[in-house]
Amino acid sequence: MMEPPVSSQPRLLLRALGPGLVGATSLTLVHEGARRVLAHPPRMDVLGKRALEKGVRWFGGKPAFGSRLHRQTLAGDLLSNSLFYSLVALGRPKRPYLRGAVLGLLAGVGAVVLPPYLGLGRGLRRARASTSLLTVAWYTLGGLAAARATRSLVGAGPTLETSGPGW
Repeated sequence: MMEPPVSSQPRLLLRALGPGLVGATSLTLVHEGARRVLAHPPRMDVLGKRALEKGVRWFGGKPAFGSRLHRQTLAGDLLSNSLFYSLVALGRPKRPYLRGAVLGLLAGVGAVVLPPYLGLGRGLRRARASTSLLTVAWYTLGGLAAARATRSLVGAGPTLETSGPGW
């Protein structure tokens, strides 16, 4: 009897998580380092804490506080940003930098504009212009880091091409 062909789709998705983790780690390291040295850094950690507290309360739990809440927020940021930036590794292998830049730019603009609409405070929209620009730049940097990791991955093995838009 013939065995059914093994799908490479799960393997493809697992391989896409590596570049996603690289992008998310780059973003988190830049953010955590800069918030310790800049006078007016983007406080995405504060928005993350508010979102985590809101989500835990919505599910009927009691959120953590202090350093424990900060660690949980960092873990949640790494997980969610890794999944988001893993999208860079999907698609045609010839354009990861374009996908990384576009996805990072969209994430940065969303981080500046969306918090008030999500009930997370006034957000960065009303902050200093430099703070908003740094937010967009850092998310774009994360996308480009994921693109670089994707380029390294594609050069080392089979492509991660899937059907879908060609960008």
